[in-house]
Amino acid sequence: MTQAPAGTHPVDGIVSTRSKLSVTDTAERLAALIGAAGATLFGVIDQSAEAEQAGMSLRATKLVIFGNPSAGTPVMAAAPLAALDLPLKILVWEDDEGTVWMTYLDPAWLAARYGLTGPLAAPLAAPAALTARVMD
Repeated sequence: MTQAPAGTHPVDGIVSTRSKLSVTDTAERLAALIGAAGATLFGVIDQSAEAEQAGMSLRATKLVIFGNPSAGTPVMAAAPLAALDLPLKILVWEDDEGTVWMTYLDPAWLAARYGLTGPLAAPLAAPAALTARVMD
């Protein structure tokens, strides 16, 4: 990422990638890519809709939750606290200027957080791979 989304500041371990699609279209594209990759889409939480139901306002924000149990289980077996960050997530949201972003935990940061290397760390790169393909 070369620039932080408008209204935010850089945070260690967080990666944000722009999307040219709307929040809804980006989340739908990610869901399709997740399915095509053979991973499981555990859910999409429309956080702005939930805020609206609570009588509050929130910028367009959706949390895409996904994973692959055959890849994530060995990670959690080796580092049980990794279950705090698994399944993987991509936050799709609009910044203060209306730009849509896909934000996720940096795979290298996440691997270092739990002391994971090699094949155990590899599945943590899924959000980066998926966000790179959204515009394909």
